[in-house]
Amino acid sequence: MSPIQAVIFDWAGTMIDFGCRAPVLALREVFAEAGVEIDEVEARADMGRAKRDHIRALLAMPRVADAWRARHGRSSDETDVDRLHDAVEPKMRAAAKDCSALIPGAASLVADLRARGVKIGSTTGYTRPMMADILPLAADQGYAPEVVVCAGETTEGRPSPLMMWKALTELGAWPARACVKVDDAVVGIAEGLEVGAWTIGLSASGNGVGLGQEALASLAPGDRAARIATSAKALRDAGAHYVVDTIGELGPALAEIEARIARGERPV
Repeated sequence: MSPIQAVIFDWAGTMIDFGCRAPVLALREVFAEAGVEIDEVEARADMGRAKRDHIRALLAMPRVADAWRARHGRSSDETDVDRLHDAVEPKMRAAAKDCSALIPGAASLVADLRARGVKIGSTTGYTRPMMADILPLAADQGYAPEVVVCAGETTEGRPSPLMMWKALTELGAWPARACVKVDDAVVGIAEGLEVGAWTIGLSASGNGVGLGQEALASLAPGDRAARIATSAKALRDAGAHYVVDTIGELGPALAEIEARIARGERPV
């Protein structure tokens, strides 16, 4: 049996949607319909936050704020946040459904963890309606966490620890120092650190690189390595205890964490 009590996984860019494409597509479309174009770099800057918080952050960007005033004759307010969020939810649901393929290695990793007594949970910046189509599609591919905590189901989203605390509470998993958070986004690493868990960042499959599997593979080797290295640095700078490319390469990092827990070490 593993000394790890639970592993809490993110969704897009971690377990599904290699490249974390769905949120970018939906956000850019909704802002364009509101008369303000945002580029991919802007859309990815606050990835991993609850989508309402993500929209607030986008509207607060100086360039986007200026463009909004030029288009609408006033600064954005909470009414605009509400309207954009209401518009993005169905687009996110459609985009996420189209980007729901499991990242290679996800299902087999979870099966191995469960076989050794590890509880499996998840947290996400997606709302429950955004996850409605993803959950059965993921289950059909072999991944069904015992607990799914969505944006809006706690008073604060990431980088606060509340969603992960909720997941651990519902799983009955403790102490947090014997649990692991796996995420491709900086705010997800912050979430795990705030809880007091071990954290593992994924540098190639998620928001830091932002390319689908085929697009990433088609890059020149030097370019591909440089993009992954930049993503990995951001995760390490955020405090990740370990960084690997994708979920399929998580095994050695988890084995090292198991050994450290068994020795009585705590995440710092």
